[in-house]
Amino acid sequence: MHAIRSVAVNVFKESVRDRVPYNLVLFAVLLISSSYLLGQLTAGQDVKIVKDLGLSATAVFGLFIAVFIGIGLVSKEVERRSIYPLLAKPVSRPQFIAGKYAGLVLTLAVNVAVMTIALYVVLGYMSWMEPAAVRASWDAPGPDPRLLKAIALIFLELMLVTAIALFFSTFSGPLLSAALTLGLYIVGQFNADLKNFDRVVNSKTAIWLARGAYHVLPDLSAFDVKTQVVHGLPVSSGYMLATTGYAAVYIAALLLGAVAIFSRRDFK
Repeated sequence: MHAIRSVAVNVFKESVRDRVPYNLVLFAVLLISSSYLLGQLTAGQDVKIVKDLGLSATAVFGLFIAVFIGIGLVSKEVERRSIYPLLAKPVSRPQFIAGKYAGLVLTLAVNVAVMTIALYVVLGYMSWMEPAAVRASWDAPGPDPRLLKAIALIFLELMLVTAIALFFSTFSGPLLSAALTLGLYIVGQFNADLKNFDRVVNSKTAIWLARGAYHVLPDLSAFDVKTQVVHGLPVSSGYMLATTGYAAVYIAALLLGAVAIFSRRDFK
């Protein structure tokens, strides 16, 4: 456990020294803040626009951090040959993978927390400035606590994307890992459509392949509840638990796969 913690802290420190996450978070915070000005152009819908843009910015910029740091977690160590002194220490390969993953998840948690605080500050300012009659017309309060459910699922999705990026980085270079991760992310957003592929084609082979892909590929659309939250619709605790369980199983499978591949690699 100490070895995993040491690797995770090292990853977090490297991310802190890297200006890319800070630039992305700063840009996201500015986008969230400027969405207030944009919302003023649409009377009566300003709070919905701020919520939607704020949640979308958190998801998109979190994705950039997960992908473009995650793809180099292993491959960068191999290219710099810093993997040799690391593995010479009392750190097993499974501990190395687990520590790398934990470090990036910690980095993501801090960045998502900063963007969440920025969003709530903007929404709180809007609620403070708007008269009571305007606030009464909103579907949900400005700084609605239910937004945290959408943010929690966004964070789970980012954890899953991080596991995907780490998995690909154990056997491919940064460019290929980025392409594969982004490609799988895009496919995952539309994975639910594969379930009803029989309505589009008549080929039994294509239908079976689509259904097989539906069960194997990650269904990332399940983590998107922005529309419901923005419009004040409920997101049940059962749905949150089921989606969390789905993410946990998929992440565990990816990490086990990453450990299996990385353990077989010969660095001599």
